[in-house]
Amino acid sequence: MAVPVQELELPALDVLGAERDRALAQVADARRRHWLARTPLGFAVTTYEDTVSVLRERRFHSALSALRDLAAGAPDEFFARRRQSILSMEGEPHARLRRLVAPAFTPASADRLRPVMQEVMEGLVDAVAERGRGELVAEVCEPYPVPVICELLGAPKEDAPLFSAWATDIFRIFNQDLAADAPRIARAAAELEEYVTDLIERRRRSPADDLLSALIAVEEAGDRLSTEELVMLAEAVLMAGTDTTRNQLACSLALLADHPLQWARLAEDPSLAKGTVEETMRYLGAVRATARIASEDIEYRDVLFPAGTLVSVSLAGANRDPSVFDAPDTLDIAAGRSNQLTFGSGIHHCLGAALARAELQEALVILSRRLPGLAPDGPVEWKPPTFGIWGPSRLPARWG
Repeated sequence: MAVPVQELELPALDVLGAERDRALAQVADARRRHWLARTPLGFAVTTYEDTVSVLRERRFHSALSALRDLAAGAPDEFFARRRQSILSMEGEPHARLRRLVAPAFTPASADRLRPVMQEVMEGLVDAVAERGRGELVAEVCEPYPVPVICELLGAPKEDAPLFSAWATDIFRIFNQDLAADAPRIARAAAELEEYVTDLIERRRRSPADDLLSALIAVEEAGDRLSTEELVMLAEAVLMAGTDTTRNQLACSLALLADHPLQWARLAEDPSLAKGTVEETMRYLGAVRATARIASEDIEYRDVLFPAGTLVSVSLAGANRDPSVFDAPDTLDIAAGRSNQLTFGSGIHHCLGAALARAELQEALVILSRRLPGLAPDGPVEWKPPTFGIWGPSRLPARWG
């Protein structure tokens, strides 16, 4: 008979706001004692295997669906104006959208954008390479993904600053301060909606070789996407393809600057790019945790999770589980460890994973070739640990 989770004797875990290494140490300590831990808001899974199982259990719904309940202080009108996103949908509505849009997000579709990725990154490096030093977040990582997203959506390149600002503000929804951030989030979402709605109407009249045209043309058994759904998907693409990618690139560069032999090895052998992306995402991922809510009473491993129970999963902790990864605290870009969980798992696995992988691979190949001897040029400044999408805010480096 399943034991109610509240009755278990569990280790306590409170990593919210904790510095990275301390948070990982706390998860590792809890993992040695139990596969579950008690947190201030609910419970946390501590092992890789159970993280995957919880993420793949469809009765555990994304905690984004309960964002309103978790966002104390946010104005009611903020939620009244927000449409439901594919990122928080569940059940058949979510399955329908994923089914319709999946063909537009394949590795092959991402590969078609690799020449654009190369052109954008070469241009960014041209501006800094001869200097021998620079601040890589502002000069390389921040501006890199947005022109690629513009190309993907079919928006003019000169509108890239608009998309960058919208992405930054919309992503404030994950920074645990909705009471203060709600007005900026709402304004950015409204401006993006107006822009994309106009772009959709133009693409309906004159299709092009871009994502919006492909999504407009999508049809399965007579089912098509509405304009509202197209706008929502464009916002999801902007979110999945911008802030995550630029933060992960900065994380990877900060990490590799401290591992000069591996940086030089990548420059000598670009075939290591795929492994480098997977390993740096495993070792230092920009998305470190996610959460699920039990949509009904759920029995798992002889434990009963009552409906409404919040269960968080430490993706960063799972990526260091020694039962899955040999020498988990050692960075090895040639190890071939491709089962990292930073993109998540299950039905909410990152829709833009193929695009992000391609962007990171192309960027790291070019940067390792053109910025030899990459090394820190001062302390890395990190975003607050409460940020949902996390990474360096400043990354001073030197090379050559």
